[in-house]
Amino acid sequence: MGTLWYGGNIYTLQSENDRVEAIFTRGDRIIALGTEADLRMKYENELERIIDLQGATMLPGFVDSHMHLIGHGEKLIRLDLSSFTTKSAALAALKEYATGFSPGEWIIGEGWNENLWEEPVPIYAHEIDEAVPDHPVMLKRICRHAISANSKALRLASINVDTTCPPGGVIEKDEKGYPNGLLKDQAQDILLNVIPAVSDEYMSKAMRAAIRDAHKLGLTGGHTEDLNYYGGYAQTYRTFHDVIEQEGLRFRVHLLVHHEVVDDMAAAGNQYLSGGKWIEFGAMKLFADGALGGRTALLSHPYNDDPAVSGVAIFTQEQLNGLILKARQKKLPVAIHAIGDLAFEMALNAIEKHPLTVMGRDRLIHGQILRKELIDRAKQLPLILDIQPRFVASDFPWVVERIGAERMKYCYAWKTLLNEGVPCAGGSDAPIEPLNPLLGIHAAVTRTNLEDPEISYYPEEALTIYEAVSLFTKGSAFAACHEDNRGMLQEGFIADFTILKEDIFKVGYGDIPNISVVKTVIGGEIVYED
Repeated sequence: MGTLWYGGNIYTLQSENDRVEAIFTRGDRIIALGTEADLRMKYENELERIIDLQGATMLPGFVDSHMHLIGHGEKLIRLDLSSFTTKSAALAALKEYATGFSPGEWIIGEGWNENLWEEPVPIYAHEIDEAVPDHPVMLKRICRHAISANSKALRLASINVDTTCPPGGVIEKDEKGYPNGLLKDQAQDILLNVIPAVSDEYMSKAMRAAIRDAHKLGLTGGHTEDLNYYGGYAQTYRTFHDVIEQEGLRFRVHLLVHHEVVDDMAAAGNQYLSGGKWIEFGAMKLFADGALGGRTALLSHPYNDDPAVSGVAIFTQEQLNGLILKARQKKLPVAIHAIGDLAFEMALNAIEKHPLTVMGRDRLIHGQILRKELIDRAKQLPLILDIQPRFVASDFPWVVERIGAERMKYCYAWKTLLNEGVPCAGGSDAPIEPLNPLLGIHAAVTRTNLEDPEISYYPEEALTIYEAVSLFTKGSAFAACHEDNRGMLQEGFIADFTILKEDIFKVGYGDIPNISVVKTVIGGEIVYED
């Protein structure tokens, strides 16, 4: 028995503006596309359900190509500082939040962003001490490449003037040489290692919250990297299995596997693209550098607004080469976080030294700061770039001062990448950015932010709506080697649909963020309905 879907704008994305009148699905697959009359006649004895879209717009299901599913859930269930526009307001919220905890309990907050504040200065230990004197506190910067900790937390982690900073990290210090509470990249691990382990119940609660929120936003799946941060591989994978497969909370996850737990994955009998229809394993994930917010993204030149630094290399070139070799020995592609141009260059060096010879595609994640010669090298390789269009909305205008206007030509250059033939997939990097794919599409086509829509940043790099929607559909499918069964509406493809109230290809660009999700359909079943 099957379902007839009709009565709306059904875009297949097989090509631009390609539409059909109706679709017939059976189980979790698209069986046929055509006119309503033909499909009614052909499948009249199988029509268990007939769904009138009532003028809504049906698209292939949106899939976020780079996110952190549990991390997004954490943002939903605990202190979120990402919307505060002053440091004092963020500290006041922290103080209020702490009243719900017993003395001595850890307080953890998410998302502070000094670039939203009138004075862009991070939160320091002594400021947290004043707001919350009776708890160890850790506050994650929005990029998650830096954290602020108070004095109690620093003492518990034995971080003091004599602490040796690990390679690839930064322990910031005050004018007297004492740690000021700000820890960047690998230095964060010193503190994270003393925080009490999370419970299965907590992780399941965060994942449920994240998936239900994804459904409301029209997302049918996500490529997510979580397996090394929550008690280790076994505990984290168990959470995915319990919530998605045992409880039946439908969501298609493609798991990037951090290099520190890739041996655990292999020992459990898993490999690239193994798993089931809901959970599958992807590339080996590693970090080549940090982030722009904390000036730890690795540049080939000094930062324009702080010439004393040029970023942080998480690994030496030799170490990076060795990690790529390890992935190849396990028959895995790699997914490398590379924001700065020098990090991107090092990633290309390693991939070129140890090219992929088995099924799959390497992924370079972010790729915000590039040079023309790097694009020329990238397009010669079997790889795809995971880009986050929403970064345009959150990083401009401050990023121009950080990088230098004269070096911005190939930065956030999404249109150039597509025109040069570099495949791209679209993600949010949630919880770093909002999970809503419509915000990413809006940023890709307008190059603006919602707060100041009149200013378009490097508008020559704007995408068409078709190109932007394709990032979150066909692009995500291609990144995971599913271009033959996902990302388009086509016979034999999975029946994952995002159904929008308005026609995204016809509304004004400024109205894209306000489009309503009417239904989210995964495997032929409606998992969300407005």
